[in-house]
Formats: sequence, structure tokens, C-alpha cells
Amino acid sequence: MSLDQILSIGVISLMMAAFIWGRFRYDLVAAGALLAAIAVGVVPYDAAFDGFSDDIVIIVGSALLVSAGVARSGIMELAIKRYAPNVSSVRAQVALLVITVTVLSAFVKNIGALAIMIPIALQFARRSDASPSVFLMPMAFGSLLGGLMTQIGTSPNIVVSRLREEITGTAFTMFDFTPVGAALALVGSIFLVLFYGLLPQRTRENASMHEAIDIKNYVTEAKIVEGSMVLGKPVADLMKLAEGEAVVTSILRSGGVRITPLPDAVLRQGDVVLMEGDPQALDRLVAQAKLSVTGGRDGVRGQASEIEVVEAVIGENSMLIGWSAQRLDLYDRFNVNLLAVSRKGERLTERLGTITLKPGDVILLQGNRQALPEILRDFGVLPLAERKILLGSVRRGIVPVLILIAAMGATATGLLPVAVAFFAAAVAMVLFNVIPIREVYASVDGPILVMLATLIPVSDSLRRTGATDVMAGWLAEMGAALPPYGALALILVAAMAVTPFLNNAATVLVMAPIAAGFAASLHYHPEAFLMAVAIGAGCDFLTPIGHQCNTLVMGPGGYRFSDYPRLGLPLSAIVIIVSVPMLMLVWPLK
Repeated sequence: MSLDQILSIGVISLMMAAFIWGRFRYDLVAAGALLAAIAVGVVPYDAAFDGFSDDIVIIVGSALLVSAGVARSGIMELAIKRYAPNVSSVRAQVALLVITVTVLSAFVKNIGALAIMIPIALQFARRSDASPSVFLMPMAFGSLLGGLMTQIGTSPNIVVSRLREEITGTAFTMFDFTPVGAALALVGSIFLVLFYGLLPQRTRENASMHEAIDIKNYVTEAKIVEGSMVLGKPVADLMKLAEGEAVVTSILRSGGVRITPLPDAVLRQGDVVLMEGDPQALDRLVAQAKLSVTGGRDGVRGQASEIEVVEAVIGENSMLIGWSAQRLDLYDRFNVNLLAVSRKGERLTERLGTITLKPGDVILLQGNRQALPEILRDFGVLPLAERKILLGSVRRGIVPVLILIAAMGATATGLLPVAVAFFAAAVAMVLFNVIPIREVYASVDGPILVMLATLIPVSDSLRRTGATDVMAGWLAEMGAALPPYGALALILVAAMAVTPFLNNAATVLVMAPIAAGFAASLHYHPEAFLMAVAIGAGCDFLTPIGHQCNTLVMGPGGYRFSDYPRLGLPLSAIVIIVSVPMLMLVWPLK
């Protein structure tokens, strides 16, 4: 081996050790590896930042933004209620998510299938009081398994089909991949559902202090208006939407009549419903039941993109102490709506506008984003750590799902490349105000994108220095002494080992000619070996960097680099054990 090849392998080996050690955050480790590779000369200066323009960075960043838009719309909560109302155990939820993502990934790009299901996984995590880490990695692995089933499921299958045509004159067809791919998807999904407990319970690594705030007893009121989903229905129907996280404390009818909220009490137009609970549960009630939280007004004056909800605590010297929103005339004088109040250790039963505010009360105020800081100072209230409170915000319903479907349709039909389609979808999310522009850069998860962009030139140094060619020579020498199943397994394992350091399509481009030549030298048909390369390239379960689906869940799941092998190593072994005999059965070597 040349010095450059040794240095390239050395930099990557040290980087992997640092990832596994976990002492430093992953983006810092990747940036350090890039600087080290530049310093020793295996990454030239003019290629150092090529990763920032790579399609994978665009795809992951755009998919994160699109997924956030789907989550913010609330449409996934409605889907859960309609199609999976009784799925309550964590294992059943994992099974539903993994199976759905796996099947979808056979027919659409796996990153699109994963993006559309992430919001449901986060909702399941909230319902079950479980960490999102329980759901997200099994889903990512399921999306990789599903992609193996058809020619269009994943990029390696498309590339290897073209290479087979160049080598033999006949390309693989759409469902040539199905027998082996379906067997892997079935066995792999069963493993993921049974053994997801191998994963540690994680929280987001970049979580901020606001996530420690635990305010459960907000009191708000909402009006039953024309078009409300619960108009003419009993209170019990409204309560089903809260899933036990909120309660109706009272119903106020015209004339000041107060009605006890018995389950069979029928809701009428104009009724004001007093509710208490977690802000997310209250938000679900308002959004899904189509209630009005603004007292019949259209909300505060101004563009929807400039309106936000802030959470604040009333200080000892606040001018609000001893006053109610009604007496202060908050809306007409300050263009501010009081949406909810929380008072520790006390259940509030008055109408929201008549509650006399006290020191220590936590309030939700809706107002113009530019005006709110000055208003909060004038009121003498202290804004809490910023967190997403959607109560009373504008919802876009089906729009984000339509945007995502359009993006996936454009990629499935070949109209647009994946990167362009998802970038367009991300821009559309902002243009249609699904994601307020101030939240865009928080949604794309900068550390993940920096890690990807800096690792791409480092990984490519293996190819640039010729280290991959040296490794191919080693494979040929080893394979000559192995039985047929051993030679096939060797190619599969080699493709699995290479794909974390090249993108999966590049792995096929590097490994497929080696595999075909390897098969010819042993007088075997090439098909099984080409299929083994495609499977190995599509099955990186050991790192977050080998496939964008693994990267996509790293931030939301709070995973560390070392978490992936916990579930991925036994799954990789299963793939090898199942693939080799299935390949030899479906694609005989002789």
C-alpha cells in the first residue's frame, strides 16, 4: 500500500474510533476528520468542501423540513385516530410503524416513506410516554429493508440493473429483486419488532432547557362554531381527541348558563367549553375538533406568518396582577389574545377572560411577533424558554401532505431527481406558511448537515487514493480459497463494509465490477454476486452516515454513533444468513 492509502485508512479509522467513543459531538468529530485529511494530503484543498453541495445534504435537510411541516399540520394525529385508534402498546406501535414504512419503501423512495411516518412516530412517543428513539431507528432500518424489494425502491438496485445490462446485455427487471428482498424485509421486520428493546432510551442530544419545563394544567376556553366537528355531538366525542391528557371542566351556554360536562351532554353552536390539560393535548382538541380559541374574532391583527404564541410567567411587579384580560381589554388595546392560563396547585373554573391574574401564573399570549417583546416588557412578565406552542396558530391541514405526495410522485416517475423534488417541497412548505420562516433553520438540524458535508470528502479519499482497488485485490485472493456460499457472503460483507464510507450508489459502482470479475474468475454466473452488492450497499445498519435514512433519524431520536450497532449488528448478521441461501436458490451460481 502507498503512504496516501495508509493515511486515508488511518484518518477514517481514527474518526470511527472517535465516533464510537462519543466524547465529542458528531459534527465536531467529522469536521476534525476533514481537517486531518486535508493536513495529511489525502483530501485536496479544492475538494475539501464539495460535500456541502452534495445531493445527500440537500435531501436530508429538505426531508427534515418537510417532515416538520407534516408534523406541524396535525394531519398525522387525525390519521392515527381514524386508522389506528386502539394501538396503545409500544410493541404494537413499533410493528405498525415498521411494517408501514417497509411496505411504502418498496414503491416510493425510502427517505420519502420515512419522512411521512416520522410525525406519527413522534405522536406515538408522546401518547405512550416513550422515547422517540424506540421508534425511529427501527423505522429507518425498515425503510432500508423495504427498498430492497423492487428495482425503484433504492438507488443501488437501479444502478446494479444498469451494470448488469452492460455486463450481460440484460438488465434486472422491476420485480427481479422481490423474492430475496421480500424475504429479507419479512425476517428483518420481525426482528425489529421483537428486539427494538436493544436500543437505549435517548433524548435529543441538542435538547435545550425549555424541554425541562413541564406545565400540565393550562386552562383555556374554546367556542363551538359552525363547522366544528363536535357540533351536535356529546362531550365524550370531544374527550376522545384528548386521549386522557385534557379534560372539559365546564360548558357555558348563552345566557350565562353553566352546564356540567357529563359525557352525554350534547354540544351546541355558541357553547363555550372550558378545558384543562397539557398544551399539546389542548392543541389537538382545538385543531381536530375545529374549535375557536379567539372568542369569535379572527385572531390578532396582522399577517399569519407574523403571529406567534409565547409562554410567559407573571412576575411580582407585573401590571397584570389583580386584573383580568377582560378588564384590561387586551385584544382591543394591545392586539393580544390570552389563550390559556396555568396556576400551580389550583384548578381554575372561571371563564378565561375573567380570571384575575396572580404572581406566578403562566400565560399563553398570541400576538404580533415584532410587537410581543415590547408588550411583555410593558406587562412586566418574563417569557419562558421558547418552545413550540401551536394553540391558536394557523393550520394548513392537508397542504403539507399534498406537497410531500407531489415530491414523492415526481421522484417515482423520474420527473425530478430526489434532491430537486425534496428541495422544492421544502420551499413549498415555507411559501404556503406550513413552517413559519423563523422556524426553518431550527427544523433542518444543522449539526447533522455539517457532519454529512464534512464526511463526504473524507470518505471519498478511499477511492481517490486507490485504497478501494487494493481492497478489491485482497477480496479476490481470499475468495479463491472459499466455497461458493463463502465467496458470495464475502462480496455481501464487503459491500456492507464499504457503504458507510461511500454513498450507496457509489458503493455499487465500485463493487459491482469487482463482483462480476470475481464471479467470472471462479466460473460463476454474475447475477447472484451483483445482487449481493446491491443488498450490501442498501443495508448499512451500523452507522448513521451510510444512508440518508439513518442520518434523518439521528437528531430527532437523540442517537449516538454507537447506538446503531446495538440494533444494526444482529440485523446485519440476519441479512447475511438469509441472503446467501436465498440468492443461491433464486440465482444459481452455475
